[in-house]
Amino acid sequence: MKRVLNALLFSFLLSLLCSTLNAASFRYGLDVLDDDACAFLEGSRVGLITNKAGISSAGESNYRLFLRHGVDLRFLMAPEHGFNVDVAAGATVRDSRTSGSLKVYSLYGSSKKPDRNLLNTIDILIFDLQDIGTRCYTYISTMFYAMEAAEDAGIRFMVLDRPNPIAPVPADGFQLDPDCRSFVGIVPVPFIHAMTVGELALWMKKHFFSSLRLDVIRMKGYDRHLFADELHGFRFISPSPNIGSVETALVYPATVFLEATNISEGRGTDQPFRQFGAVFIDSGALKRALDDFRLPGVRFTAVSFRPSASKYKGLACSGVRLDVTDRMVFEPFRTGVALLVALHTLYPGLLDLESHGEFFDKLAGTPLLRRMLLTGCSLEEILAASRLQVHEFEEANPQRFIYP
Repeated sequence: MKRVLNALLFSFLLSLLCSTLNAASFRYGLDVLDDDACAFLEGSRVGLITNKAGISSAGESNYRLFLRHGVDLRFLMAPEHGFNVDVAAGATVRDSRTSGSLKVYSLYGSSKKPDRNLLNTIDILIFDLQDIGTRCYTYISTMFYAMEAAEDAGIRFMVLDRPNPIAPVPADGFQLDPDCRSFVGIVPVPFIHAMTVGELALWMKKHFFSSLRLDVIRMKGYDRHLFADELHGFRFISPSPNIGSVETALVYPATVFLEATNISEGRGTDQPFRQFGAVFIDSGALKRALDDFRLPGVRFTAVSFRPSASKYKGLACSGVRLDVTDRMVFEPFRTGVALLVALHTLYPGLLDLESHGEFFDKLAGTPLLRRMLLTGCSLEEILAASRLQVHEFEEANPQRFIYP
């Protein structure tokens, strides 16, 4: 018996050591390029899609790293929220310049697709943005349009891969219905897709851009079974104004649907997406309704807040805060649907799933979720319908991952 226990202990310690070594040797795709002095880019004219979250593990911005290695960097392009990540969601991003006077062209203005005339001046268009693992986060859509533009222009497209912050959360939620395709849902993957941007790019090439010359600079030491902030060397820089931590990225797919309702998703507070409420909510009643679901890995606390922006600006709101107590069992999509079921049960007229129904369907990727909520379907009935779609996607795409 003692021998068996010793063997089990040794196996556990070995597994822990391997995990620690993997985390300790983690390198972004940008770091891998840096390690080779950007030799892959030698002799090429380069354009770069990025924002201030595009840094190396040493904290150096990608464009400065390129210039340090003598890369012929012609311009930058910035997605929603702008290069400095200070533009509100949905607001137009204007062309700008870096402190070093490098031109930054907007990909969230009059057009969301890179300009063909600009692409004719370069040989490689590089994508280096931090995604957060949920389909409706628009950086995936930016990459889709950029890949399409690069293929049309006949230039190379390169992705410097970065971690999916919530990679241990398995694929979940409804797939994209073609009729709901929009900039908040352009890629037909599950709502929580569980892939890195590099994996998504390879998947998109296979399904949409077969003639695109694509290079994915893979990370080193990446373990998809770890949350990004568990990787030694990962630096979290907010990729958008209201995603301030990995924890927020984790609850984002649970509360983002509230954007298309009468409920504040916490914008204009110090806990965006981690708390929600409205002027008409009884926080105690809502907490009790949510507790009744016995959702794994999350605790609900009754709160009050006064948003400084967005819905109910300046008004006292009551609601609930989500605190993840166990990341490994927390299910963001299950939790998000439970929130909607509880809110619709308590406030069927005030939740207002109809006025912004088209936007809600675009976020969800399908009208099915809203229809099931309005007809009184239970949490488990909705989850069963979504799991069928996830299963179909996984069966059809067994080779979608490039990291163990």
